[in-house]
Amino acid sequence: MRKLSLLLISLCIMTMIHAQNPFFEKYNTPHNTVPFDKIENKNYEPAILEGIKQHSAEIDAITSNTASPTFENTILAYENSGKLLDRVLSVFFNLRSAETNDELQAIAVKMVPILSEHSNNVSLNQDLFKKVKEVYAKKSSLNLNHEQEVLLDKVYDGFVRSGANLEGKDQEKYRELSQKLSQLGLAFGENNLKETNNYKLVVTDKAKLSGLPESALEAAKETAKEKGEEGWVFTLDAPSYIPLMRYADNRDLRKELYMAYNTKCTHDNEFNNTQIVKDIVNTEMEIAQLLGYKSYADYTLEKRMAENSTNVYKLLNDLLKAYKPTANKEVDEVTTLAKETENNDFTVMPWDWSYYSNKLKDKKFNFNEEMLRPYFELENVKKGVFGLATTLYGITFKENKDIPVYHKDVKAYDVFDKDGSFLSVLYTDFHPRAGKRAGAWMTSFKEQWIDQNGENSRPHITIVMNFTKPTANKPALLTFDEVNTFLHEFGHALHGMFANSTYESLSGTNVYRDFVELPSQIMENFLIEKEYLNTFAKHYETGEDLPEDLIQKIIDAANFNAGYACLRQVSFGLLDMAWYTRETPFEGDVIEFEQKAWADAQVLPVIEDACMSVQFGHIFAGGYAAGYYGYKWAEVLDADAFSLFQEKGIFNPEVAQSFRDNILSKGSTEHPMKLYKKFRGQEPSIKALLKRNGIL
Repeated sequence: MRKLSLLLISLCIMTMIHAQNPFFEKYNTPHNTVPFDKIENKNYEPAILEGIKQHSAEIDAITSNTASPTFENTILAYENSGKLLDRVLSVFFNLRSAETNDELQAIAVKMVPILSEHSNNVSLNQDLFKKVKEVYAKKSSLNLNHEQEVLLDKVYDGFVRSGANLEGKDQEKYRELSQKLSQLGLAFGENNLKETNNYKLVVTDKAKLSGLPESALEAAKETAKEKGEEGWVFTLDAPSYIPLMRYADNRDLRKELYMAYNTKCTHDNEFNNTQIVKDIVNTEMEIAQLLGYKSYADYTLEKRMAENSTNVYKLLNDLLKAYKPTANKEVDEVTTLAKETENNDFTVMPWDWSYYSNKLKDKKFNFNEEMLRPYFELENVKKGVFGLATTLYGITFKENKDIPVYHKDVKAYDVFDKDGSFLSVLYTDFHPRAGKRAGAWMTSFKEQWIDQNGENSRPHITIVMNFTKPTANKPALLTFDEVNTFLHEFGHALHGMFANSTYESLSGTNVYRDFVELPSQIMENFLIEKEYLNTFAKHYETGEDLPEDLIQKIIDAANFNAGYACLRQVSFGLLDMAWYTRETPFEGDVIEFEQKAWADAQVLPVIEDACMSVQFGHIFAGGYAAGYYGYKWAEVLDADAFSLFQEKGIFNPEVAQSFRDNILSKGSTEHPMKLYKKFRGQEPSIKALLKRNGIL
């Protein structure tokens, strides 16, 4: 009787815990969006553990099924498993990037090893893999449709590439290494965020800030108030860092901020990432070699458009050859101007580049980007970006204040298709804050799929950025680069919102890494088109349209320092490939290795203490390992693709519909080159990019 009473008490307690946890309940929100207003940090751990428990039970149900393995009872059952866990983790990991805190970070430290172990328990489950193999072996006789075949291939390859073919000690080693890697990536990102948040440059003498525009001074004054300081405060967040580097006459201040930014995570403190970099590249290499590959790049590129490192290096070296002469000329021009301003012995250092480049741009084109800020007020820009999607695709956006959000700065929108049907939820999060990591990104709180009843479950997409904040006197006035970033991330959002695949794992942005940037980068092309700028660029006070002469200056200056910009991206690609093509463990000096790896793409003096690797989140904690070249790969694609818009009209609805049908809605249901050729009618050529940048 006592045992029964204890059992009943235990069940009551569990029921109470479940009742108090929003993740265990049906979301009574518009479109079943995440009830951020109800979720507390204490909810994550029990929800993750319950999600793991349910997922494990679902996997056990597949493996214990005595019926012969079929697509439905094995592949489809596996695809549909783990829904609660996915539901929790989509919120948890997104907020770790966009709105984190010490408690959330502590939960991550505790949960990530448990999640890694669970992932291995699934991917290394021999009974499960045996059933998957059985279905895969009889694929030709199963009468599957195309999407089913693609899903079967993806599931089978996923198991093989996650160590399912390993046995005994090798399988245990894989478990150990993959768990270690997950913890290393977590530590790398945390250190970077904390180093960024811990730094502030306090200036009390306004005379030292000569050259800075009023917008930057106002923002720095606001930051000082927020941080309880007198005067002006500059941080390592882009809206603070970039204006000082670009406009400050005081060279010492530029150098101080540059060195603070470029030595992050190298200092002798608990946030140093030097050993973590070594551990990550060595662990990635060891995993790849355990799976039968020579290097991690070989492993990664097998499932990329580039296919192998030879093709990646060909792209990077072709770009290096084509752009370096132009980049050297650009450096010479900037140096000439700097010497005219300073003296003949003056050497342009990296902390001088943005400052003197901006002065040269102003001199050549009578154009300073601060001229544009009044015409790029955030609300107008948002109307322009949303309006572009309406013009191209017929979709519309309506703010829905009933949808809960995770921070007061976030807004949520219902997105409707051209026939009026519901398409997606879109969250926008524009400004920096202490709990948000640097950069800009798109992700989802829920992806798209079609259920067994034919209902199309639509996605919930979010775009997160770190744009200039409003001040006490002015609304948020963006730079040209910030508007460009908005368009870029919005392109990713369209890829997610237009998703129309049967299976979630094949949907939306779940495509090859070197293809995923095409939908984002093609959007950037519109920003130097008069026809588009005229739709939204209006003075925030007078409502006056962006003057024609300024639009022309934007177009004329579009290729200013294009060679330097290209080599910067190539240098990142070379660095990435150098780290991940290694076939022996690395125990050397990280800075020395870095400087050698990208030496051919450097056109400015190298700074001895600066280090990119220790803060290069894309390749050490962001999924772009042996994949950073993908930005340039996709740039070749987007230049070639946009040339069709230019040929037919940049707002041509047929070209836009073809891009939606063949690129944006297909996910990974077909090989990306096949999709690209369906849209473009030909394979991409580097010539379109060279022509766009004025190299040809």
